Amino acid sequence: MKIAGVVVLYNPDKNVRKNIDSYIDDLDMLYVVDNSPEPNDNSKYYKGKKIKYISNHGNKGIAYALNVGAKEAIKEKAEWLLTMDQDSSFKDDSLNKMIGFLKELKTNNIMSSALNLKYDNLGVISALQRTMLNKDEKLKGIDYPLVVMTSGNIINLATYKKVGGFKDWLFIDAVDFEFCLNVKKHKYDIIQYNEAELNHNLGHIKEYNFLGKTVYVTNHSAIRRYYITRNRHYLYDLYNEDFLDYCSIELSRTKKELLKIILFEDNKWNKIKAIYKGYKDYKRGIKGEMK
Repeated sequence: MKIAGVVVLYNPDKNVRKNIDSYIDDLDMLYVVDNSPEPNDNSKYYKGKKIKYISNHGNKGIAYALNVGAKEAIKEKAEWLLTMDQDSSFKDDSLNKMIGFLKELKTNNIMSSALNLKYDNLGVISALQRTMLNKDEKLKGIDYPLVVMTSGNIINLATYKKVGGFKDWLFIDAVDFEFCLNVKKHKYDIIQYNEAELNHNLGHIKEYNFLGKTVYVTNHSAIRRYYITRNRHYLYDLYNEDFLDYCSIELSRTKKELLKIILFEDNKWNKIKAIYKGYKDYKRGIKGEMK
């Protein structure tokens, strides 16, 4: 079983190399795909027998960068691809455990007959992202989520080819969720392996007490607000017939997040304008990088 990896860079700091060190030993090859704007050249920081540095000579979006890594992995006859964000790292030997679990799935040695998992139907195996849980919560075993975020996933490259890869025109945001919905639509399984733990930075989340309730605020930039809004609507158009509940919930989140911006966040006006522009560009059918 040959497992490659891809990590997408954007103006990386010195911690990225430490993050890479948490998983490089368990991979056959790692493709470091750099979206940093020129004239930045980070190649000198990412050298090694298992590392291939690829510059996109500017920000082509996370979907494009992931596709670059996937195509390189396919070219080198890899069967699986680990996808990572630059600010994510595996805890202890989590990736090794995850790969061991994946190998055992092939023969069903550890699976009960009730689960009836089949190797051919496994599209994505995901590590548990610790920052998504309460501090004292510990999950065991496996779960079957509808969607998972990019970082900490091992993707079946045969499945990747079957579903057509990541959609470049989404650029950023909803890239991972769209891929997962596409995988599920094609009748492949997504398994979250909770014994593998991923340390993942979700951004500048702040916690507030509002009317006796705890409110979490993401503080995304105005640019991110544009893509989140626009791509949620495209996601709805693509998958509402198959996953109506999920797509409807995603759309409803924009109004709730708008309220949080007004109540708690800085740079309110620019973020509100970005949300409006995202919706307007969706109605116009505009895709790709924001203009």
